[in-house]
Amino acid sequence: MGISTMKPCCRILTSSFFRFQIPRCHHLVTDNFSICRSKLIHDRKFHRYSHQDQILCLRRLIGSNQKPLCVANPNWCQTRVFSGCCNVGRYRGVSVITNVASDVRHHSTSVEGHVNEKGFERIYIQGGINAKPLVVERIEEGVELREKQVVEEEEEVKENPSLEVNSSNVNIGNSKGLGEAEVSTRKRELSRIEKEAWRILNDSIVNYCGSPVGTVAANNPSDKQPLNYDQVFIRDFVPSALAFLLKGEGEIVRNFLLHTLQLQSWEKTVDCYSPGQGLMPASFKVRTVPLDGSNGAFEEVLDPDFGESAIGRVAPVDSGLWWIILLRAYGKITGDYSLQERVDIQTGIKLILNLCLADGFDMFPSLLVTDGSCMIDRRMGIHGHPLEIQALFYAALRSSREMLTVDDGSKNLVRAVNNRLSALSFHIREYYWVDMKKINEIYRYKTEEYSTDAINKFNIYPDQIPSWLVDWIPDKGGYLIGNLQPAHMDFRFFTLGNLWSIVSSLGTPRQNQGILNLIEAKWDDLMGHMPMKICYPALEYDEWRIITGSDPKNTPWSYHNGGSWPTLLWQFTLACIKMGRPELAEKAVALAEKRLSEDQWPEYYDTRTGKFIGKQSRLYQTWTVAGFLTSKMLLENPEMASLLTWDEDLELLETCICALSNTSRKKCSRRAARSQILI
Repeated sequence: MGISTMKPCCRILTSSFFRFQIPRCHHLVTDNFSICRSKLIHDRKFHRYSHQDQILCLRRLIGSNQKPLCVANPNWCQTRVFSGCCNVGRYRGVSVITNVASDVRHHSTSVEGHVNEKGFERIYIQGGINAKPLVVERIEEGVELREKQVVEEEEEVKENPSLEVNSSNVNIGNSKGLGEAEVSTRKRELSRIEKEAWRILNDSIVNYCGSPVGTVAANNPSDKQPLNYDQVFIRDFVPSALAFLLKGEGEIVRNFLLHTLQLQSWEKTVDCYSPGQGLMPASFKVRTVPLDGSNGAFEEVLDPDFGESAIGRVAPVDSGLWWIILLRAYGKITGDYSLQERVDIQTGIKLILNLCLADGFDMFPSLLVTDGSCMIDRRMGIHGHPLEIQALFYAALRSSREMLTVDDGSKNLVRAVNNRLSALSFHIREYYWVDMKKINEIYRYKTEEYSTDAINKFNIYPDQIPSWLVDWIPDKGGYLIGNLQPAHMDFRFFTLGNLWSIVSSLGTPRQNQGILNLIEAKWDDLMGHMPMKICYPALEYDEWRIITGSDPKNTPWSYHNGGSWPTLLWQFTLACIKMGRPELAEKAVALAEKRLSEDQWPEYYDTRTGKFIGKQSRLYQTWTVAGFLTSKMLLENPEMASLLTWDEDLELLETCICALSNTSRKKCSRRAARSQILI
């Protein structure tokens, strides 16, 4: 889709004051920002970034002779007049985050009440590579600022020589009104492979108007036909974002969240039809185009892909879910919750939720999607209610419930989120879970039951149980099946969905442990020579021809059809740490570390045990690199995992929204099964 056909849409915001300009940046304008930069950063010393400094810098920008098509660093979170694409200066290793009670707020149609308008947050930052990342403090007007001297920091480093920025050790404490995250660093010499991985990850960074906004999917210099691997994908960037956040570099993540939010408001059309307003793009690319009416000048523009250029023209359902999950992770790790409270961010969350929670014909609380709408973005028989989408949906709902500002305009949405969470958790736990006992139960199912009290509610035929499953399922352990529809259960094991069911507590504690028990028992099948299988087993023979349409890329034990994907390591690591079994993750990371660097960081591996580099695998795949680094940092600092996971929510389990208790027409199935679910 050409750039000229993309038009900004202002429907995203309720006030004309917040309408976006087309995301672009004049390079002639960016040269004038040096004046502002000198106001912000001073030779690696503590500098109090005051409200007056920021407004002064903004006025200088507005007073410039150049037309301000872009604003300074989007870290200026309360100045929402402009699109926020240009940066006043990139400072690697430290992110300046400021929440300013500017006059802009008084003109906004905020979804939050104007509470404590006089209060603001001030963040102390020591510039330079050896600085601790953010220490967020809540202060009110009239309260004396607690000064932090550079001398004290230097003495602390001298007294504790183990402090180093190579890896993060984050201790989280609860302060009044605002979570305070103190990030200390622990000395450890990076291995050769880790140093190589960080170099590759840094080389993959994409800049827009002088600011980092993401990482390309793959960065192989010898690749002459990158296709769309030179774009920034939302789902691919998540492990990169976590790696940067765990290292203390939040600027790139903040910029990414804000710029992708801008793209959400764009019009997107395929064959004269436009999808829902809250759809997030699958990816975007920074393009350089000539500036109209000038000689030799150029500008950078963001060119998003909402699926209109994708193979099969499938909308990326998971993009918005990943965006919400990453937004929560950014706040948890950095302590910068002001980003979540912005009007445009709150509006973006609501648009995604409205799209996901829209009423339809479906009888189930799970999301109904087409094939290829997530990480498995080709035809693989996952249309319907795939587990991967449900697990991400559940995590996004729980994230949104934490971040949404509750007021008269959002209370109905919050109620809908709570209701959906309650119904979805029951649905997945009750109907997707299989172990030896459940399979035996399905084997004895009666069919064609026409009754509200039916046991076989989805009319599953026992002959659907595949022959491989009977011998494969261990005596101890189980998993959540890949899909459930009327008269159809997809018994394949899909790794990402099961891992995120653990991370988000979509499964019960017993089920979550059972999933890890199964992975451990079937280590050779799911890990082999390279962790880990995206699904098991592969579709073969007639199944492959019928379900994939004879897809030459998804041949048996390749790519999405049973291929091994190293990027799944970080999600496996997160799940293992949460369940108190980090030794499984350590074993998997050690297995991958033996080959990844030598094999040039492939996208995926082929064959039943993952012996061969994928036949069409891209090398120097960014999320392979980032997944490895994130896994290493999480294992070194397991306390960080608690910021990225969710505990069991007993309140959700106790809530039943079906209102059947008030009628004698039929019994509530949730109440009947509660003894099994509350485990």
